[in-house]
Formats: sequence, structure tokens, C-alpha cells
Amino acid sequence: MDLSTLVVSVLGLAFVVLVVLVVKRMASRKPGRLLIEDDLDQPELPVPPERASVPTRPIKKVTGTQLPVPAKPTPTPAVPPAAPEPSKLVFPLPVAKPWDASLERTRKEGFIARLSEVFHRGTLDEALVAQAEEALLTADIGVRTASALVDALRSEFKPGHGDLGPQVLRFLHDHTLEMLSGLPHGEPVLDVATPPAVIMVVGVNGTGKTTTIGKMANYYKNRGKKLLLAAGDTYRAAGMDQLAIWGERVGVPVVVGKPGQDPASVMFDAGKQAIEQGVDLLIADTAGRLHTNVNLVDELKKVHRVLGKAVPGGPHEVLLLLDSTMGQNAVRQADVFRQAVDVTGIALAKLDGTAKGGVVLSIARDMGLPIRFVGVGEGIDDIRPFDAKEFARALFQVD
Repeated sequence: MDLSTLVVSVLGLAFVVLVVLVVKRMASRKPGRLLIEDDLDQPELPVPPERASVPTRPIKKVTGTQLPVPAKPTPTPAVPPAAPEPSKLVFPLPVAKPWDASLERTRKEGFIARLSEVFHRGTLDEALVAQAEEALLTADIGVRTASALVDALRSEFKPGHGDLGPQVLRFLHDHTLEMLSGLPHGEPVLDVATPPAVIMVVGVNGTGKTTTIGKMANYYKNRGKKLLLAAGDTYRAAGMDQLAIWGERVGVPVVVGKPGQDPASVMFDAGKQAIEQGVDLLIADTAGRLHTNVNLVDELKKVHRVLGKAVPGGPHEVLLLLDSTMGQNAVRQADVFRQAVDVTGIALAKLDGTAKGGVVLSIARDMGLPIRFVGVGEGIDDIRPFDAKEFARALFQVD
């Protein structure tokens, strides 16, 4: 055998041995693992201890029917958060002109100014008291009221240290408040068993009667009352038209008759309509002609009777309107109306436009009538129930 043949035989034998080794190696490996060249020489890596400690979960074999595939949960629609409850709108009631502003002219031009000047300096003696008496008697507070204040000043006032003026004003303030007490001033009580309540308004034409009725209607409507107005001054077409305009302005219906119609018939119709419409308050305007007092008195008596027939128990309030600018003349006018009907209260118009605010004392003390409402300006809201404490405080400027 030559050398080349020997080499070929060795190579062939080596190849066979190599093939056998490869086959044995492949037969000894786990199925599913790929054989790579490095596997021939590298040992298996040990299992990490952390993985070895994790127990394996046995697989549950299922035979028979196939488990149903769980349905996908239907997503619950997102419920939007509840909207916050809207806050209630609060409409503040209109505020009338303050008392201080309403009595400014009386303080600066009326008897308060004269008293301040009298007691500005010096000590209290009979000469000062005499000057104070003159200032009060010439004011529009009435003779009886002025005399009562002067007598109290002489007998009760005890001056202390300091400026005399403020002490005197404080003393007069206290006595004024005492004079005004004892009467049911302010908004009248109209709690009737069966509505409507009836307010009959009397007064001289030109004193602001119709305007005051319009302001009163606005005042009561703002407080939730259902109203009806009656234009009973049938002798003045302008008066009826003016009240109708006020009714439109404040949103309150008005019963208007024909010019020259019997006022009592208008009042009867208004009373019946007030009952049918279920209103809370009927405010009746009346004529105020003073050129024939006898006829006026008879007419007002008739209107008063007819209102009582139309609305049982009415009128529940007879309100006499006086013009504050007339001072003591307004008090004398009141006597005519008190002869006709039982006046139960006073309304004062134009208190802000006069230096005669002291007439309030005379009306309350000398006439013995409560003051219900006071007009303190030209605006629709410039009317307020009378408050004795606020009036006295603003008049004498004390805290």
C-alpha cells in the first residue's frame, strides 16, 4: 500500500469517527433546543436559586366540553358629576334715602340750627332758656310741644362739664323720643282674617297724595303683596291718569272710572274686583277738594261706607297724607279730614325738602296719631316706614 492510499484511509476513518461522535451528541440533547457550536464544549448553566424557589403552578387539565370564553365586560358609561345646584339669586330690597340726609335742612335751617346757636357758648341761665323758648315757639313743632320742651329744660336739665350745646341737644333728643313713644308708628298692621286689606288715603290735592300712593304700591309689591289701586278722585281727570301711570310704572292694576263718575261707585267696583282677583291689598285714592268743606266731608263719609260694604271690615286703615313743607298749616288741614272719617294714621310727604321737620313732633303729640310712612325723596323707592328712634337720632345728631 503506498503512502497516498494510507493517508486517504486515515482521513476516512477520522471522518467516520467524527460523524459517530456528532450523532451520539445530538441523540443525548433535550428536544426543542437548538444545537450550536459552543454547546459541544460548554456545560449546562445551573438554575438561579431565586427561580428555583418559586413553586410552579400545576396546570389543570380540562376534559369534555370546552370552557366558554368569558365575555368582555361592557364598559359602564361614565356618569358625569352632578352639576352644583345654582345659588339662589337674592335681590336686596331697595333702600330709601337715609334719615340723616332727609332731615339735613331741618338741622341746618330749622329750629335745631337756632338751638345750636343759642347754646353754642355761655352757661345755662334764664336768658339762654328764654332764647331757646323763642326758637322753639317760632318753629313748626307747635305751641304745646314747644312749651313742654322748655318746661322740661327749666326744671330737669342739669348741665355737666364741657360744651353746653351737645348736652342740651341730647336732653331734647331724649324728651322728643319720649313724646313720640306710646304710638304704633311705622307700617300699619294689616293682618285681616279674609283679604283684601283696604287702605283709604285722604288728603288735600297737590300734597303729593297720588305720588305717595304709587310709592306705597311699589313698597308693598317689593314685599310680595298682590295689589290693586282705585282711582277715586273722579273730579280730576289728571288725577286718575296720574294714578294709572303710576300703576303701569310699578306693575299694579288700577281701577279707573269715568270723569265725573260717582267716586263711591268706583270704590265699590274696586272692592269687588279685589275680592275676585284675590289681592292682598287695595289702596284707594280719594278727592281732596277743600273749596267746599261740607261736600268733601259728606263725600268721604260715603266712600268710607261703600268700601265697607264692598269689602267687609274695610277700610282697615285711613291714612291722612300731609305735606311736610306746610308746617303747622298741614296740622290745621288735618282737622277737616278728621271730621269726615276716622283717621288712623299719618303719611308725610316731602320731608327731605323742608326745614320744617319739627312738624312731626306736633302731629304725633298734639294730634295723637301714629306716623305710618314718610316720603324722603323723589325716587320711586324714597318712602320708608316712620321710625321714632331713627328720626330723633338724625334730627339731633346724637349717637
